[in-house]
This record gives sequence, structure tokens and C-alpha cells, in this order.
Amino acid sequence: MQFYLHRLAVSLKRKEARPSYSSIASLIHSRLSPQIETPPTWNWSTQAAQLRSHLELIGENPPQLLSYVPIFQFLTGTHILKLGQQVHAHMTLRGFHPSAFLGAKMVAMYASSGDIDSAVAIFNRIRSPSSLLYNSIIRAYTRFGYPERTLITYLRMLCIGLQPDYFTLPFVLKSCADLSLIRTGKCVHGQSLTIGWEYDLYVGTSLIDMYVKCGEIRDAHQLFDRMPVRDISSWNALIAGYMKNVVIDVAESLFYWMPKKNVVSWTAMISGYTQNGLADRALGLFEEMLREDSEVKPNWVTIMSVLPACTHSAALEQGKRIHNYARGIGLDQNSSVQTALVAMYAKCGSLVDARNCFDRIPESEKSLIAWNAMITAYASHGCGLESISTFENMIRAGVQPDSITFTGLLSGCSHSGLVDVGFNYFNRMTVVYSVEPKLEHYACVVDLFGRAGHLVEAMELIEQMPMKAGPSIWGALLAACRTHKNLEIGEIAAKELFVLEPENCGNYVLLSNMYAEVGRWEEVNNLRALLKNQGRKKNPGCSWIEINGKAHLFLGGDTSHPQAKEIYMLLEALPQQIKAAGYIPDTSFVLHDVSEEEKEQSLNTHSEKLAIAFGLLNSSPGTVLRVTKNLRICGDCHTTAKFISRIYGREIIVRDVNRFHHFKDGSCSCGDYW
Repeated sequence: MQFYLHRLAVSLKRKEARPSYSSIASLIHSRLSPQIETPPTWNWSTQAAQLRSHLELIGENPPQLLSYVPIFQFLTGTHILKLGQQVHAHMTLRGFHPSAFLGAKMVAMYASSGDIDSAVAIFNRIRSPSSLLYNSIIRAYTRFGYPERTLITYLRMLCIGLQPDYFTLPFVLKSCADLSLIRTGKCVHGQSLTIGWEYDLYVGTSLIDMYVKCGEIRDAHQLFDRMPVRDISSWNALIAGYMKNVVIDVAESLFYWMPKKNVVSWTAMISGYTQNGLADRALGLFEEMLREDSEVKPNWVTIMSVLPACTHSAALEQGKRIHNYARGIGLDQNSSVQTALVAMYAKCGSLVDARNCFDRIPESEKSLIAWNAMITAYASHGCGLESISTFENMIRAGVQPDSITFTGLLSGCSHSGLVDVGFNYFNRMTVVYSVEPKLEHYACVVDLFGRAGHLVEAMELIEQMPMKAGPSIWGALLAACRTHKNLEIGEIAAKELFVLEPENCGNYVLLSNMYAEVGRWEEVNNLRALLKNQGRKKNPGCSWIEINGKAHLFLGGDTSHPQAKEIYMLLEALPQQIKAAGYIPDTSFVLHDVSEEEKEQSLNTHSEKLAIAFGLLNSSPGTVLRVTKNLRICGDCHTTAKFISRIYGREIIVRDVNRFHHFKDGSCSCGDYW
């Protein structure tokens, strides 16, 4: 490439030694075609012939200004920036100054090649701009993510009396949407009405998209109803809007009434289902796309949209099937898909698969999102040292961390008891990495101190915070007080929580349990009466397990399952087996004023035990049991799972509200620190 540029530069400076423009084009074809990154549609022999004919025009003596127009137009979108710069230099050396028409082509060429500064410089030098020139720079600003500049330029355009058209307005409306400027968007809508562009297909679709992204779904739908012609994009924008506003039934109705659907339509529905916690519907719709008679097949965005649905339902087998499908059509080579696979496997409890997917991403393509996914994965599995190692590798790779990085890193330190290391990273956040601590980071450090029993240090940190402590911080402190039996600080944390989130019954239950542990039954009864008077009920504990691709849900004390009789028979027999192995029931987790025998019976009805028992009954020996629980696993269930893993020779993976527990051979990955 450098050889060619040198030859071309010499030709521009030495007219007597200038090679013919035909030979320049031939040189591009013969020597540079393998070196220049071009669009996949390029045919070098055809393109070289076109370029040769364009270059021959400016080789005439004297050349004409308009002869440069087709060259810049030809180079737009090709990313051959150096060639464009040399042609620009050729034009300048001959004393030409771009007109508004030529300037628009040059702005488009520079912007499409990634050089926004040169595009702006050309735009600013033209004294008599045109609508076409303004359209080029407005498009450039929007594509480069400068919505404020887009709107300022649009105002300048109006001020000098130039009128926007169907090309201008979509980019301006997108900038309004990006900045959530609904009033400005409505003003632009009014201008489109005045000049008659509201019902243009592209302008109308952009207006719908703007209203949707600004939260004005009614206005979007009213405009949709008025449009004489609608394309798929307008339907898709409205569907995405209703999904974003959790109006699922209307989105479904629009989807099924669409005259024609494309991959964006299907992906909008799947993504909407996933984001609204409707994992089964997302997976069901994805399966429809895979049917042989389906006209629309998933792309990489669809794969990314459906994978989180597997984590919501802990459907590891379904996640693996989606991965196999993506691998079969080559989509698993996409770094964004690999990152989504990392998150899916980690949240489904398969840390090994998560790491394998992460390692398959080329180092040059590992984005901050990918690094964050792996750091967070290790943190959720209680692998603090691995989180730290991954973080340090990321820094060595030259990737700048963000607030999400430190949330994962500090959480990993917290769940592994790495107090000094975690606090050191917290102190270095701002000084070394220029990341300002947020509430979630303070919550992680309070949790870090609290889990280790450093409750006084946790309180001191809360008092020194530059912002007011929120529910996550007081909640972490209250949970730590429950673990370390510090009723004095626990009462302080609980009273703060009663004010901040009075509807959260869990806080009342935690304090009630702490009172019960020390036999203060009057306070226990007062809290229960308070909850009853307010009409609030404790969230029931529930667990679910996936067997043969189907999820089975269990509530605490559940007897509704078809196999309830067999499940309870197995659980009744368990105490004898595990007691012989050294198990002692921890009845402190049943804090009712009842007999010890009744407390032991109550422990057997915990939802995670029901799910584990069901898994033992319905899977072959050696099968890993994967259980998900909506609350924190209790200490007795944790102990029981360790004994079951030894007696039955099973690996049991329990994902509770805080983290994963891997039970194997009588021990847990958390080392009893959770």
C-alpha cells in the first residue's frame, strides 16, 4: 500500500513524470486488491475498470471540477481513505475549491471512511452550502453518535433558509430519540407536517421510532394508524415500543397481524419476551423460527436475544441446543454471540463452558462487555481469585474497566472473603482507573465487610459515603447482621429499610428471625402483626429444577406435584442416612416457637430439598442436578446438600438469589462462606 501511495504522491508533485491514470487503476488491481479491505460485493476487475475511467477524466489537461465528483462518490463506503486523500490533494494542487455539490460528496466519502474531522473541515469551508451538503454532514454526525451536533447543524440549516427533506428528517428524529428530547421531536414532527413529509414512508417510520423511544407509545400508534403505506420497519418499531412498555398483548396482536415479517420482527418479539421475564414464550417463538417451513431464520442478533431466556428459566439444555444451532450455521464465530454464550452458560451454572466460549473469542475482539461477562461469571460462582486474575488480564490487554467491571470484581472478592484485596481495588477505582464509585460499589464493599464479620467497619463506611445509603446497602448490612448475630446493628439497618422499602416483607422477616433466635417472642409477634395489618405476606420460597428439558417448580411445603408422595418418602428416609454420616439438623433456621421435632419436620419441606429429591428420583446416577432458588439457601439445606452429594455420588449445583453453590463429594465450592 505504501508503495502505491508513494508512486501516486510523486505523480502529483512531478507533472513531467506523472504516470497515466490508467496505470494507476491497473496498479490498484494488480498489486493492492489483496491488501485493501473492501466490501464483499466488490469485483476487482469491474471496479478497477470503473475507477480507471473516473481517473482518466481528471487526467485531462486541464481537468474539470465536476470530474472529481464520480471519484469521491465511487470511494464512498469503500474505506480506501488514503486514495481519497490523494485525489483531494490532486484537486487542491490544481487550485480547485469544492462547490456545495462536490463538498457533499467529499463529506460523505470522508465520513464513510471514519474521518469525521476531515468531513467537518470541508463542510465548514464551503461558503454557500446546499441542502445536499447539510444532509451529508447531518448523516455523518448521526452515524458517528453526535446527536447534539446533528440538532445544532439542523437548526443552522433552518436559519439560513434551507428546507429539510425526506433524507434530513430521519437522522434528525433519530438524534431526538437518542437524547430523549420529545419536545424537539414534536417540533420536527410539526415541520414535517408543514412541508408535507409526515406520510413519507421513511419519515413516518422515523417518527414512530422517535415517539416509541421517548415513551410516547400512544402518539406512535396514532401516527401508525394514519400512515397510508406502512413498511415492515414501522410495524417493527411499534412492536418494540409496546414490548418496552410491557404491553405484551398489543405487541403480540401487531406481530400476528403483520402482512409480512422479517428477522427483525421475530427478534423484536423474542427480545421483548426475554426482557419481560417471559422466557418460555421467547424460547417457544425461537423454536418456531427453526421449523423447516419457517420462511425467516435467526441471525446473530436473534441468537443474542434468546440466550438470556435460557438463563431466566435455568434451561441449560435449551441453551446448549441454541449454541449447537449457532455453531452449525457459523454464528458462534461472532464475538457478540460468544459473549452472550459466556453469560448464558455462567448463569445456568456451567462455568467451564462459559470459560471455553470466552477463550474462543480472539484477543483482538474481546470487548469490555466480554471481559465483564467473564469477571461477573466468576464472581457469581464465588471464584474471587479467578475474577481478580481475569481483571488483571483485561488491564494487561489494554481494556479500560468501567463501573460494571468493578461491581463484578468487588462482588467476587466479597463472596470469597478477600477483604483486604477487595477494599484495595475499591480505593484504586478513582485514583488509578478513573471510575467513580456508585451505590452498587459501596453496597459490594459493605457486603465485603459484612460477610467477614467486620460490621463496625461496614457502618463506618456507610457513615462516610458521599451519597445517601440505599436499600442495597442497608440490605447487605442486615443480612450480615443476621449471619453474625449482631442484633444491635441489625435493628439500625432494618429500621432504615422499613422506611426505604416498606413493601419488602423480607426485611421484616429477617429482623423477626433475629428476634426469634434470642427468644424475644414479643417483638416477633409485633412484627408479624404489623405485616398482617398492612396486608403483606412473606414471599414464599420456591425452587425449580430442569429434567429432560422441562422445568419443575416446587414451593416450600408443596404437595401439589404428581410425584409428591415419592418425593416426601425419599426425604423422610434421608435423615437416617445422612445422620449416620454425621448430619445434625440445624433447627435455628426454623424460628417458630415449636418443638424440636416439629422444627426438623419443617426443615424437610424446604423447596430446594423437594427439588433435589425430585432430581434424584428422575435422573440417572451421575447426572448433575441443577437447582435454582428465589431466596438465599438456608444453612440446613446447604449442609443437607453436601451430605446428599457424598451419599448419592452426585454433583448438585444450586443457584440462589446471591450466587452459585457447587456441591460435590460432601463439600461446597463456597467453603461454607456465603
